[in-house]
Amino acid sequence: MRIIDQISSRFPPFILLMALLAAFPPLATDMYLPALPLLQREWQVPLVTINLTLVIFFMTYCVFLLVYGPLSDRYGRRPPLLIGVSVFIFACLGCALAQNAGMMVWGRFLQGAGAAAASAIVLAICKDRFSGPQRQRIFIQIGVIVAAAPMIAPVLGGWIIQLLSWRWIFLLQALLAFCALIGVWRMEESLRERSPSGCREVGMSYLRLLRNRRYISLMLTLSLTGIPVFAFIGGSADLYITRFGYDERQFGYFFGFNALAFVLAPLTFSRLVRRFATMRLLPFGFMGMLCSSLLLLVPILPSPWGLTLPMFLLTFSFSFCRPAGNNLILEQVNRDSGAASSLMVFVFFSIGALSMWSFSLEWGGRDKIILLGQMGAASVTCTLVLWQVIKGRLRTGA
Repeated sequence: MRIIDQISSRFPPFILLMALLAAFPPLATDMYLPALPLLQREWQVPLVTINLTLVIFFMTYCVFLLVYGPLSDRYGRRPPLLIGVSVFIFACLGCALAQNAGMMVWGRFLQGAGAAAASAIVLAICKDRFSGPQRQRIFIQIGVIVAAAPMIAPVLGGWIIQLLSWRWIFLLQALLAFCALIGVWRMEESLRERSPSGCREVGMSYLRLLRNRRYISLMLTLSLTGIPVFAFIGGSADLYITRFGYDERQFGYFFGFNALAFVLAPLTFSRLVRRFATMRLLPFGFMGMLCSSLLLLVPILPSPWGLTLPMFLLTFSFSFCRPAGNNLILEQVNRDSGAASSLMVFVFFSIGALSMWSFSLEWGGRDKIILLGQMGAASVTCTLVLWQVIKGRLRTGA
């Protein structure tokens, strides 16, 4: 009881609900990762086909983000959330009943459509209720809790596969989503002034955002940092299980160790930001990602640590930047908060889905770990160059 009281005092029910909703993508993805090589063998399909179930999820997720954001600006945050979470529950049950790769792709399509509501609207709800440094603290709190999802989910998924069946993974996801549905139903509406916009006005809201140079440039710059992280997520099961020969449960431990960085990085940032400005801290995260990518290119450590340790450092550096980066991006807009948060997550996950798909290709038999390092070094170098340009614009307000 004392542990529960401590969690409740540090993370109020509202924060826990927002974190559960924000965790829909990692829960729907990372818990399922240990099953990918198993399904590849069971259904006798190539890796790129199985990885399509990941890519389709994220692409559908990205498209529907653009729908839910404006809908939440017009009809309030709760109605689209209730619809999206319900769709997600139905999709989880469909995935649990899948008999082939085609059925799984359709189930994942619907999962992405439902999960998009949660991710798009959580950021908008936080912007409705909080402002400035307080909102950044809320983002960090949510980020710490959400970070536990990719750490726990693959371990849990590996154990479920070993003890039961991969189908139970999706049944557990449906149960968690049902808990979120109850929370959303009881949640108070956060939007005070609803937008009376129709389709034309929705289009205009996105057009205004596209004209906001600081918002667009900052969003694109920070989204590039996700390329090596998503590539690793899409290829990690193949690397650890197929290449290194570990089983699903052992893979869960390796992936969980990597995901521990998602927990430690926001905690570290929350302490440092009390003494240093966000604009000074972000470049340290970028440089950490670049150094980690270079370590992947130089095989100094034996397998699997030549992959595991550099990816831990890379994930830590990426997660160090992400909550503050989200807040910094949203600070560039004064209206259309729902559309702004939707477009931001859309761009981030679209780039991530493309990197996940490209990493699953054969690439002429090239070493995938070296390829991962090349993708990281190239993307973060671009981020560092663009950051120097954007930093000056943010200071001048241009």
